[in-house]
Amino acid sequence: MTHFRISEAAALLGVSDDTLRRWCADGILSVSLDESGRQVVEGAELAARAKVLATEVADVGDVRRSARNRFTGLVTKVEIDGLMAQVELQCGPNRVISLMSSEAAREMKLDVGSKAVAVVKATMVILETEKDARQ
Repeated sequence: MTHFRISEAAALLGVSDDTLRRWCADGILSVSLDESGRQVVEGAELAARAKVLATEVADVGDVRRSARNRFTGLVTKVEIDGLMAQVELQCGPNRVISLMSSEAAREMKLDVGSKAVAVVKATMVILETEKDARQ
């Protein structure tokens, strides 16, 4: 069974250590001690919480979409060159880059500091794990 230390669990959920500790104190997440006496959260429980958090922020209004991967973030860079634009978003710990027409970037009024949602639809997703994955 995979366990994560408080700081690791908080980083995975995109919240502060204090928020995660508060959730543990409030019974939202269970905490136990590992063999070294450090507080840890079970990976499966953390995954379930991540799904709950994702549904809380994934307000899509009245529109139905086939793409389920939505990343809300702040625009950190906009480069417009000729017909194309490159827009970078910082979505929590994730950096997302979008290539679009310069016309679209201008129409969307994308500027550094503005809020945007990256909607990703991919037929191939590559996963990685650490060679020395925790048990």
